[in-house]
Amino acid sequence: MESVTQKHRDYWSATLRITGILLAIWFVATFVMGWFARELAEFKLFGWPFSFYMAAQGSLIIYVIIIGVYARLMGNLDTQYGVAEDEED
Repeated sequence: MESVTQKHRDYWSATLRITGILLAIWFVATFVMGWFARELAEFKLFGWPFSFYMAAQGSLIIYVIIIGVYARLMGNLDTQYGVAEDEED
């Protein structure tokens, strides 16, 4: 059985940090925007109340960006620690 090395711990720590930051962004886009919807409705974006825009499109755009950022950061992290999957031609 292979023991856990410092390299494994560093990789896992970086993975948790990335995941935690992106989950915090997701939480703000989902729950905080909903919690403050009345206050955010005072601001207009493209002629619509900001809270309506965030519920209709803004949060979905943020979710797609989170997925893309996660994929890129984890790909870079995998390459950095030598655990990247081999690309097929």
